[in-house]
Amino acid sequence: MNIHEYQAKAVLRSFGVPVSNGLPAFSVDEAVKAAEKLGGPVWVVKAQIHAGGRGKAGGVKVVKSIGDVKKEAARLLGATLITHQTGPKGKQVNRLYVEEGCAIAKEFYLSMLVDRATARIAVVASTEGGMDIEQVAHDTPEKIVTISIDPTANICPHHVRRLSRALGLDADLQKQMSPLLTYLHKAFVEKDMSLLEINPLVVTKDGKLLCLDAKVGFDDNALYRHPDVAALRDETEEDEKEIEASKYDLNYVALDGSIGCMVNGAGLAMATMDIIKLYGMEPANFLDVGGSASKEKVAAAFKIITSDPKVKGILINIFGGIMKCDVIAEGVVAAVKEVGLQVPLVVRLEGTNVALGKKIIAESGLNVTSADDLDDAAQKIVAAVKKAA
Repeated sequence: MNIHEYQAKAVLRSFGVPVSNGLPAFSVDEAVKAAEKLGGPVWVVKAQIHAGGRGKAGGVKVVKSIGDVKKEAARLLGATLITHQTGPKGKQVNRLYVEEGCAIAKEFYLSMLVDRATARIAVVASTEGGMDIEQVAHDTPEKIVTISIDPTANICPHHVRRLSRALGLDADLQKQMSPLLTYLHKAFVEKDMSLLEINPLVVTKDGKLLCLDAKVGFDDNALYRHPDVAALRDETEEDEKEIEASKYDLNYVALDGSIGCMVNGAGLAMATMDIIKLYGMEPANFLDVGGSASKEKVAAAFKIITSDPKVKGILINIFGGIMKCDVIAEGVVAAVKEVGLQVPLVVRLEGTNVALGKKIIAESGLNVTSADDLDDAAQKIVAAVKKAA
């Protein structure tokens, strides 16, 4: 689950992390009042959407008068912001963050994330603050340093020294980095974050370290432990189908293609999407029903796929281990009988109770095409969609 910048900064502030003063605003009047309360003389008006690249898209503006705060708030609220992370449709701006201005001397990049290769939290830092870290990694990978944190030791002095050397910090800034890194790590662990990105982390002209931006994502599986975090969820930033999927503990991500995919297992989902692309078409979604889905979950998943008007065909690819093929078949039959079937459907079943699963579908009377393996299934659904077009 992602949250907005102003929410992320509130979370970090509660752990002692130095962040700029600012106030959220949901209307032009609230933005003006926020600026008056902060006092100026310089303010930053920031669009609040769940996407990076806001500055380049005109979503972050530095202003020097209350009148300009009002002008920028009126321009941004209700506008659609298109960045490299939103896709061509962009995201509508419903919230703003009005923040006090800051005199910047240097900018750095700093983040924490879960490194699955080491099963540890990794600290990633670079002297190239304010830039897209992907671009830095591509163009100048030597400017990125990664530090692995032992979960039994947490942040240690040698972590601070190594990070400070990499960023070129003097002795005074190194002293500030020690508590900053400790507080960030504490927040990351205690709030079950999956990503914590500070871009930029700045040195102000009066020699202070300050988190000027904050992007935070949380582990969905741990939200039950943090009702305060769950309450920060902004469903207007999410796809309606993804929200519906979350109610059934389904892993669903909307994509831009035309072939809906229902699979069990993330690896199988990736392989299914890849082979659809191999045969010349694009997946409309990533939908993983999991290893132990019920008939009801499968039916819900099918309804979510068919509710997408972009879907011109559906491929169900199930390898039954813990997940039983007959359960998948029952769920699909139930869903089709309820919502109907307006597009081609190809089903590939393999594994536990596969014979029973195929029998349930065959005797259902539905217009379903069976496939022997994944390659066969992909070719059949691509051909069916092209024929229907």
